[in-house]
Amino acid sequence: MHVAHLVSIVFAVAVASIQAQAKEVFAHFIVGNSAGSTYDDWVDDVQKAKDAHIDGFALNIAPQDTYTDTSLQNAYNAADAAGNFTLFLSFDYLSEGAWSASDVVTKINTYKSHSSQYLYNGQPLVSTFEGVDNINDWTSIKAQTGCFFIPDWSSLGPQGATSNAVIDGAFSWDAWPNGASDMTDAADQQWMTALGSKPYMMPVSPWFYTNLPQWSKNWLWRGDDLWHDRWQQVIELQPELVEIITWNDYGETHYIGPIRSAGIPSGAQTYVSNMTHDNWRDILPFYIDSYKNGNTTLPSIPSEKLVFWYRPNPSSSGSTGGTTGNNPSQGQQAVAPNLVSQDKVFVSALVTAPADVSVQIGSNAPTTLRATTAGVNHFSVPFNGQTGSSVTFTISRNGQQVVSGTGMGITDACTDGTVNWNAYVGGSD
Repeated sequence: MHVAHLVSIVFAVAVASIQAQAKEVFAHFIVGNSAGSTYDDWVDDVQKAKDAHIDGFALNIAPQDTYTDTSLQNAYNAADAAGNFTLFLSFDYLSEGAWSASDVVTKINTYKSHSSQYLYNGQPLVSTFEGVDNINDWTSIKAQTGCFFIPDWSSLGPQGATSNAVIDGAFSWDAWPNGASDMTDAADQQWMTALGSKPYMMPVSPWFYTNLPQWSKNWLWRGDDLWHDRWQQVIELQPELVEIITWNDYGETHYIGPIRSAGIPSGAQTYVSNMTHDNWRDILPFYIDSYKNGNTTLPSIPSEKLVFWYRPNPSSSGSTGGTTGNNPSQGQQAVAPNLVSQDKVFVSALVTAPADVSVQIGSNAPTTLRATTAGVNHFSVPFNGQTGSSVTFTISRNGQQVVSGTGMGITDACTDGTVNWNAYVGGSD
């Protein structure tokens, strides 16, 4: 038995700066995947996000999509109606080329008067996905819109991005570790230092795997314990803003929202269909409330929960599909994918008091772990060659079962003979 983490989120936080306004958590929403979404779908997405204590969506929009305004109207109308849920625009400069400055101005001014528009110190917040070749557009854009500008110019690095006086803050896309390593907060600390008193929007993501040849994409970065580890880092660092990557980017498998089949890009159905990630939201209220209260008090735990995730195929059970660990096109050294994405079951147990957590793969002997404190206790259990038609999980206390859950099986039978590097995510009943 190996336990990678046994951590309850109850620790002191040292934060030097006083934040300018209330802390907020957003989820990055790919509007380009919403062509088939109805107004009711947007209402459902907003409510599901609110239930997870997410404060709003960052609406990623690209210049080539003809349905963008229809989707934005649905999004803003749904958020207006819901109340206490905010939105801001994030202009994608890499999807199919750059935005023209005039179109950016028009979009911001069209939607900034909605009641659900997120305002930072009274100004409509605006972000980007890259766009470093269009930096000189933003002085004029800001003058014409009055926006508060927090771009993602991660390609410039912390010093390069923050040297531009036009920015009011910064968002980093550096949400995954390099190679066969776990994620640290070193890059986040560099961004926060470089920004000084300006707000930092910290990225949090649970997973990354993509195999879309039409866009020359076929790599993975380590997910594994990442969902748990990053929230611990958020709680410790206390950034002013947090952005989850993502709500619905199915092609890169870091979605935490419901799967809407019309939004799955061509070629991704094989690794996305039936691979739900909804349960990653189950303990978000605990993480987010811990972040917002500065981890000074234990948030309410209305019910004890299990959240678990793992790949459905051992890494040696089929072809890698040409997938590499790391992205060589970004200058990273390629690593064998099985070294990056580990053959393990990951489980987080949210408990009100110490308890036993059991993990059983198929009919093999169960592994029993000890949740030692109230809060989130996180573990991993290696496959060790075990397969089975299901994986079962329980929380027990004093010999009595409290909650249980059953997840999909772990099998050597790979679809089309290729390992699915996406995560299946489940939770307690």
